Amino acid sequence: MPLPQGLARFNRRVTNRVAGLVAGRTPGLAMIVHTGRKSGRVYRTPVTVFTQDGVYRIGLTYGRNVDWLKNILAAGEFELEIGGRAVTVRDPQVRHDARASWAPVGVRQMLGAVGAEYYLEARPA
Repeated sequence: MPLPQGLARFNRRVTNRVAGLVAGRTPGLAMIVHTGRKSGRVYRTPVTVFTQDGVYRIGLTYGRNVDWLKNILAAGEFELEIGGRAVTVRDPQVRHDARASWAPVGVRQMLGAVGAEYYLEARPA
């Protein structure tokens, strides 16, 4: 089972504000810039991202029912601020991998411990 929604709400109000100060400029941390599917408002969500062979992968530690994921799936694209630059990313796909074989070993263990069996995969435009 993914992390509880109460923790997600806390992170959205507190932790994300702190992480937002370094996400996009710190290795492994990125900022997803997405537009609300209902509000049209632009949001910025810090995430941990892994890149391999030009493919971006983000573990869905809060599951598949989170607003930022719904927004980018509805739009079909988003901006990823990573390594001090903005990358347009298209065709985001939610994939299932209970073993998290796409992630580094230490991260695999953490994802398994919190029950995060799904991840987001996308490629630069």
